[in-house]
Amino acid sequence: MNKDVGFFNFSINKILTKDQSILDQARIRLLYYGLWLAIITVFALLINIYLEHKYILTFTTTILLLSLVILFKYLTFRPRWGIISHILLSLATMVNLSSVFITLQNVNIVTAQVIFLIIVFSFYMLGQTCGLFYSLVNLIPVLLFLVLEYNNSYDIGLKPKVIDEPSVIIAECASFILIIFIHSHFYSAFIKSIKQLRETAEARGALNIQFESAIEKAEKSSQAKSEFLSTMSHEIRTPLNAVIGMSNLLMMGNPRPDQKENLDILKFSASNLLALVNDVLDFNKIESGKVVFENIRFNLVELMQNICGGQILKAEEKGLEFKLDMDSNLKNKVVFGDPTRLTQIVFNLISNAIKFTHEGTVWVKVICLEDRHNTVTINFVVKDTGIGIEKENLEAIFEPFTQESITTTRQYGGTGLGLAIVKRLLELQGLRMNVSSQQEVGSEFSFQVEFPVSTEIVPEQTEKDPSAGIIEGMGGMRVLIAEDNLVNIMLMKKLFSKWGITPTIAENGERAIEMVQYGNFDIILMDLQMPILNGFDAAVEIRKMRDPKKANIPIIALTASALFDIKERVFNSGMNDYVSKPFKPEELREKMQNLVETRAIS
Repeated sequence: MNKDVGFFNFSINKILTKDQSILDQARIRLLYYGLWLAIITVFALLINIYLEHKYILTFTTTILLLSLVILFKYLTFRPRWGIISHILLSLATMVNLSSVFITLQNVNIVTAQVIFLIIVFSFYMLGQTCGLFYSLVNLIPVLLFLVLEYNNSYDIGLKPKVIDEPSVIIAECASFILIIFIHSHFYSAFIKSIKQLRETAEARGALNIQFESAIEKAEKSSQAKSEFLSTMSHEIRTPLNAVIGMSNLLMMGNPRPDQKENLDILKFSASNLLALVNDVLDFNKIESGKVVFENIRFNLVELMQNICGGQILKAEEKGLEFKLDMDSNLKNKVVFGDPTRLTQIVFNLISNAIKFTHEGTVWVKVICLEDRHNTVTINFVVKDTGIGIEKENLEAIFEPFTQESITTTRQYGGTGLGLAIVKRLLELQGLRMNVSSQQEVGSEFSFQVEFPVSTEIVPEQTEKDPSAGIIEGMGGMRVLIAEDNLVNIMLMKKLFSKWGITPTIAENGERAIEMVQYGNFDIILMDLQMPILNGFDAAVEIRKMRDPKKANIPIIALTASALFDIKERVFNSGMNDYVSKPFKPEELREKMQNLVETRAIS
């Protein structure tokens, strides 16, 4: 309804609004023009009846005329067509039945027209239910009257009034005009509705085409972004591999104290750069829904000790006290879950705690809340005595590329992705992070995880010398390295010389296939992005060789790519495992030894 409509409004344009449907607008127009016609007709009848000196009919006709005028005024002020239609149909029913049973005591053509008008008007204006009701209320009494009149048994003791011919003609003409007007008006409205539906369907079809086009563009954009990230990852990780690899090699060569200090700074800076790259790539992977959680057995105590091992050194470098408190009930527990993602979550929380703590302590607590034999509920807590977080910023710190303030970003650095990754990883597992913090006092982050428990018994661990076994079992191993980057080739040669290995180099995938055909190797390290023939296709061709010994040679992919499906593509091409660049020498050595030993046993 238009709010600008005043009481003295008589215009139909002011009561029609754009939010009304075509059918509702047609109903309002029908009432507006139909009431005008009814008022003119009743006014003409009133004059004619008055001139015939039929004062009782004049009085009732006057009341009817006033009722129509009031309804017309109500319509132009408050266009509530439903209420007005019910009132009109009720008036028409009373007039019709009173004329049949009291005034005229007769059924004529005007009566039939009025009944037909009521049927048509009620169905069009109020729908099927109300249409049936008003139709039957008018039709059944009139049929009953006809039966009584046929049997000459209707007599109420009142003499019927006789309407002169001019009044009958006026009523008949008005009824015909109203019937034609109602049908014509609603036919036009239905045609408009059908046309509007067709236009809406066409517009919706056009929108669907635009929507599909937008989806296609978004998918292409997402693919382009993934490919861009993969390329950038490869371009950044390749030189990083050389930087970190050479740092590791130099540190293996017993450097002087001053050289070791410089190498530590070099390695720390390279590791920080790698961490930033990994954060961006990991977050993109999580946001794209490409994360698949593993469900494998792992020793929780051992995992936590490995996570905290490297972090203790970082804390000590800053003069912080680092405490790992493991619940004694978890000592011999082997659980099922995703140790990689758990490591990522806990590692990010600890790194943040150390980064934002200048003095004091960083606590890591792993508490067994409930042990039900086959499942165990564990609460992980990382607490610090750092700078703390303002209460209003507690939600913001979990948003991507966001830290508490610009000052924090400038002072402490980082991408602002660590906590965003933590939150997304927890949410994907149906878990939530709990945070409590007070400025200049510290922060506490905690989350609960329920793990299925393995029945495996964990043997007592013995202390191992971390420097032992780095060369054991590697001497004499025949290794083919398919790599096109000269810096990486030099790095691999220097690293392998430490292990007593002289590798054979193939500068592309095609050359690698030729060398496998004419040579004997224990294992192949295959770069994936090479000229002429890439690592995937080279692996497929090697697996097709007729000699089973050559076809089944272990292949480890060396990749600096960040494509989400890289792991799947590696295994689908027939390779046994993969190592991401920059790689850890110990990780590569362990995988090489395991694959070669497994092949020797089989």
